[in-house]
Amino acid sequence: MSGPFLYDEGPAPLHTGTPRRSGKILVLIFGGTVLVAVLMVVATLALKGTGEDQAKEVTGVFLAALGQDDTETAYDLLCQQERIRLDADEVAGAYLGEGDGEIGAVRKDGDARLVEVDWGDGASSELTVIGEDGLRVCGVTPAG
Repeated sequence: MSGPFLYDEGPAPLHTGTPRRSGKILVLIFGGTVLVAVLMVVATLALKGTGEDQAKEVTGVFLAALGQDDTETAYDLLCQQERIRLDADEVAGAYLGEGDGEIGAVRKDGDARLVEVDWGDGASSELTVIGEDGLRVCGVTPAG
């Protein structure tokens, strides 16, 4: 172009700023992070089971240990409060009913899970399972 210019250098280039990135990489990184987080939650539930499943499992191990007179394993599954309250040889008397215990429904009570146990003599009780350095049995009450 020729002609009179306002400045002696000639016309200024139209794009003088620093080139900008499109942001696609950041969107991919954040999207990938969210996807990995969702997959981790799904994998955890698939491998460990739900809170109800875990509470039933702990209760089953606890009752099986007591049924086989393995008071050491049962005592290890008690929460700290119950370990202070009971000696290892008192656990069976405090938690076992008459006959074989059959695990029933689980309901949530705050942070705890209450696992219903039906005994062979027709009585039932609820074992309280809490999270304390893993899941622990922390009390028993008559169901009702």
